Amino acid sequence: MNTPFPVIICDDSNLARKQMAHALDGWNVDITFAQHGAEALGAIRQGKGDLLFLDLNMPVMDGYQLLELIQREDLPTMVIVVSGDIQPDAYIRVKNMGAIDFIKKPINTDNVTDILHRYGLLDALSAGEKPALLPSDTAIDLKSYYQELSNIAMGHAADRLARLLKVFIQLPIPRVALINIDELDMILHHHSSEDQGAIVSQGFISSGIAGEVLLMFSESSIQDMAKLLRYEGDINVSSEKEILIDLANVLSGAFLNSLAHQLDIIFSQNSPVILSFTDELTASNNTEQRWNKTLSIEISYRIEEHNISCDLLLLFTEDSLDALNQRAQFFQ
Repeated sequence: MNTPFPVIICDDSNLARKQMAHALDGWNVDITFAQHGAEALGAIRQGKGDLLFLDLNMPVMDGYQLLELIQREDLPTMVIVVSGDIQPDAYIRVKNMGAIDFIKKPINTDNVTDILHRYGLLDALSAGEKPALLPSDTAIDLKSYYQELSNIAMGHAADRLARLLKVFIQLPIPRVALINIDELDMILHHHSSEDQGAIVSQGFISSGIAGEVLLMFSESSIQDMAKLLRYEGDINVSSEKEILIDLANVLSGAFLNSLAHQLDIIFSQNSPVILSFTDELTASNNTEQRWNKTLSIEISYRIEEHNISCDLLLLFTEDSLDALNQRAQFFQ
């Protein structure tokens, strides 16, 4: 029997690691899991990763940082990036940094097979009869599901914004939490404590699931986005509103559509409504009568080489949680 082919799967998401391992199920591979780039780097140096499946957005050391080290030290591994960041520049950057290819999330087993065949790796991975040796950390909690669902939806929204503005969007790790109304007020106060701008609110609903997306822009971000969108003349109240609605349709729409697709549902979306921070903080107090707790997903988009940021806060109603939890667990 041939020696199993050493493979590293590097992703901060337990769910994503499990999905990637399942795509290799039945092949003659010995899999090592890594939760971030530093762990993967150690495993590569120990000879555990002739092939590395690498996520980009991770804590401690992200995928770009690891690719830079692999290239600088000429480490013996072939890298295939697996990411929800589908911006055209993300693909170009990782290829320039030595990755042999790019797999977009959610993972499709046929795509994985095609790429491995393209680079002559199928024979090495399928030789012999030994199935994949899976690490033990494959237990998945609901937070991991929502983290990965959000990661993919975040990438689709960033791709839309990047194409609109002809820029590169720096993507964070989504923050997922079950919070109560007091904590929601604290989050909103935190966002409004510095450069006050505006909030764009957009409600959405499907069978048994409903919620609201809040997009929070600083005043300086609105001005700089207007320049990127090449608005002519002075930026007045009317043009600011037009900019905010355009950006909300791009970011909220792309995020919700991707999320709905992954959950196999369709969201009906209200028209975006522009609020001031003060209005929204007051409105959140009224929400207390309807919600005691909410599932929140928080993402901070940053535009590279520009002083532009936008925070997206997704809130699901408390009575949506049971239906949402049932849907999320089918995402495997």
